[in-house]
Amino acid sequence: MNSQPSNDVVRVTALVLIVGVLLVGSLWTMLPFIGSLVWATAIVVATWPLLKWVQGKVGGSRGIAVAIMTIFMLVIFIVPFWLAIGAMLDGAAQGADIVRSYLKEGLGPPPDWVAGIPFVGKKFAAQWAELSAGGPDAFAEAVKPHARNVAAWLVSVTGGVGGLFFHFLLVVILSGILYATGETAAKGVIAFADRIGGKRGEQAVILAGASTSAVALGVVVTALIQTALVYLGLWVCGVPHPGLLSAISFTLSIAQLGPFPVLIPAIIWMYSHASFGWATALVIYGIPVGIMDNFLRPILISRGVELPLLLIIAGVVGGLIAFGVIGLFVGPVILAVTYESLKSWIKDGKAAEAK
Repeated sequence: MNSQPSNDVVRVTALVLIVGVLLVGSLWTMLPFIGSLVWATAIVVATWPLLKWVQGKVGGSRGIAVAIMTIFMLVIFIVPFWLAIGAMLDGAAQGADIVRSYLKEGLGPPPDWVAGIPFVGKKFAAQWAELSAGGPDAFAEAVKPHARNVAAWLVSVTGGVGGLFFHFLLVVILSGILYATGETAAKGVIAFADRIGGKRGEQAVILAGASTSAVALGVVVTALIQTALVYLGLWVCGVPHPGLLSAISFTLSIAQLGPFPVLIPAIIWMYSHASFGWATALVIYGIPVGIMDNFLRPILISRGVELPLLLIIAGVVGGLIAFGVIGLFVGPVILAVTYESLKSWIKDGKAAEAK
């Protein structure tokens, strides 16, 4: 009489093991494509309303609309990344020549105001004066190890030109597929969420889509605006290689580090080798440009999703630290879904107590 329950336990255990193996195997197979899929999904979700608008303008043809949106995506999203990282790779390869162009006359003596910086001014001014006294050769020797490290870091981060090209090509292909089959994919995800969590599952998916769209808009648009302003300031002030420096600034802005790692060395070089007035102008111009992302990005993100501003900032920064650049989208989505789920749970608890 006990054989039937025993058989059921064995059957359920075997079924769970089979499903677990299939899930692990599927994730392992998809692992090389997950990063590209996340980027493609973020781009498609962010630009989906634009796709529907384009489709309406071309007589309802999805194929033509997908082709137009793919070209648009290349121009707006992929090309800036490609140009930025390509310029950084070129800069890494030509690092010695670029450093030499900045050091034709040595570092130059530090301005008087450097020693007046609280806490670190005197020490920094002394080191600057020591490097300046050694001439161009001494400073080049001091910078050379760091230049090699930066070049190696750039190559490792980008994965080389071949890996970078493959990644971007995969993003474009996946985006085109998602543009063409977006409704079907969305229905499948919503149905899966409904099967797991019912109405709340559907709401979580919708919120995740809105969060992804808002973060993509906020991060990319802010980085593009900051990069354009950085390039304008460097070009007007006469800083050499403004294109390369702007490309580095764009990558740093996407990584949420901001343009200050580019602007500060440029300002130091201006004070050493160029007009004091232009250097001061770059300081006055660079401070608001460097901090504008702290205000512009949260404003843009908050326009697309109704979440506390502090939660948005924590999601962007925390996601970046925890998951890398992809975390810019993953972090806010996780916090948004968690926040709304907890809020609904608390609301349901209060409603139950009221009854």
